[in-house]
Amino acid sequence: MGGIMSIVAAAILGVVLMFVGLISKKSSVVRTVGVVSFAVLLGVSIFDFTAIETVGTSSFFNDMLSITRSGAWFNVLISACAFIYILIFNKSIANVGKNDAEYFALMLFIMVGVFMLSGYNHLLILFIGVEILSIPQYILAGSDKKNIKSNEASLKYFLMGAFSTGILLMGITLIYGHAGSFGIEQIAGSFKGEMSALPLIGVMLLLIAFGFKVSAAPMHWWTADVYDGTPTAITPFMATIVKVAAFIGFINLFHGAFGEIHSSWKLTMAVVLCATLFIGNLTAVYQQSVKRMLAYSSIAQAGFMLFAVFSLNANAEASILYYAVSYTLASIGVFAVLIKLKDYTYEGFNGLGKAHPVYAITATVCLLSLAGIPITSGFFAKYFVLTAAMEQGLWIGIIVFAVLMAAVSVYYYFRVLRAMFFATSEQQTLFEVNSTEQFLLIVNAALVILLGIFPQFVLG
Repeated sequence: MGGIMSIVAAAILGVVLMFVGLISKKSSVVRTVGVVSFAVLLGVSIFDFTAIETVGTSSFFNDMLSITRSGAWFNVLISACAFIYILIFNKSIANVGKNDAEYFALMLFIMVGVFMLSGYNHLLILFIGVEILSIPQYILAGSDKKNIKSNEASLKYFLMGAFSTGILLMGITLIYGHAGSFGIEQIAGSFKGEMSALPLIGVMLLLIAFGFKVSAAPMHWWTADVYDGTPTAITPFMATIVKVAAFIGFINLFHGAFGEIHSSWKLTMAVVLCATLFIGNLTAVYQQSVKRMLAYSSIAQAGFMLFAVFSLNANAEASILYYAVSYTLASIGVFAVLIKLKDYTYEGFNGLGKAHPVYAITATVCLLSLAGIPITSGFFAKYFVLTAAMEQGLWIGIIVFAVLMAAVSVYYYFRVLRAMFFATSEQQTLFEVNSTEQFLLIVNAALVILLGIFPQFVLG
C-alpha cells in the first residue's frame, strides 16, 4: 500500500473533520483537529515516500495510478507547504464563516486531487483528480456568504470551471479515438506512426483546459475576479497548492503522453508562455489593490512555470518541484501579512515597517523571492526553469523576454516595499499581534532564504 496511503489518509481525515464539525461547535477544537489532520497527512506522505524509495514505483488499479519517486517527493513537499499554510491561517479560515470544519474538510479533499494528479497513469484518473481538485474550490470561493464578491467569485469560477471541464473531456475523447486507450504509455506509443489531425486537436484542447486550471493567458480572465472575491484566508491555498498541483498534472501529461510530438505543440506552448508573462506582468503594474496585484502576479509566475512544461528533460521536472515550493512559501508569507490589514491598497501598507517590523521584514523577504532577487529561493526557481528551457533549445529571444518581464515585476513588488518602509500614514497601521504567528512567519521567511542558499534540500 506504500504510495497510495496519502490519498486514503486525506479522504479519511476530510470525513473525520466533517463529523468533528457535527460533534463540536467550538472553533478552537475544530482548528486543532484541522492542524493535526494536516500534520498527520504530512507524516503519511513521508511514509509513502520512504516506501517508494525501496521499490522505485508503486502501481495500483491495473497501472491506472503509478506513484514514482519524484511524485512521492512532490507529495511530501506539497503536504509540508499545506501544513505551513494551515498553521499560519487556521484562525483566519475559521473566521470566514460558521462552517469552519467544512472548510478544513474541503481542503483535505482537495489534497486527494493533488495526490492523484502527481501519480496518474491513465486519463480517467486525470479527470477524476482534476474534478476532486476543482469542485471543493467552487464552494470555498463562495464560503463568505454575506459578501456579494465572494458569491460572484464562486459562480464565475464554477461556470468557467464547468466550461473548461467540457474542453478537457473533448480533448480526452479525441486522444482516445486516436490511441484506443486512456493509458499514458499507450497514448505515447500511438504517436510513433502516422498521425491524423484528430489527436492534434485533442492535444490543443487539453492545453486549453490545463491553461484554465493554471491561469495561463489567454485562459486567465477569471483569475483576478475569483482571487479578489474569494476570502483572503483561502486565496493563498487556491493560488499556490492548487495551482502547482495542476502544473504537475500538466507536465505529467505533456511529457509522458505527448513528448513524442513535442514539435507539434511547442510553438503553441511558446506563444501561450509569452502571452502569460506579458499580460500577467503588465496588468499587475496598473493594479491599485495589492490582492489583485498578487492575482496578476500569480499569472506571471505561471508563465515561468510553463517553461518547465515546454522542456522535455530531467531538469524541467526537478525545477517545477523547486518552483512550486519557492512560489508557495513566498505567496503564503505575503498573504499572511495582507490579511492583517483592513485596506488592501498600496496605501494600506504605509508605515507597516515602523508599526510592525516583523511582519514587514518577513513580507519583504517573500516579495523579493517572488521578484527573483538573488539569495532568495525565487531567484533559483526562475534560473532552473530557464536553464531547462535553454537545454531544450527554446529560442533565446523568449528567454531574454522572460528576464525582461521579471525586471518589470520588480516594479510592482517594490511598490509594496516602498509603502512599508518609506511612506508614512496619517492613520498608523495597527492590528493585533500574535507571537506564535510572528514566529511562524519568521520560520517561513527563513525557509525562503535557506532554500535560496541550499536548493539541494528540494532538488536532492
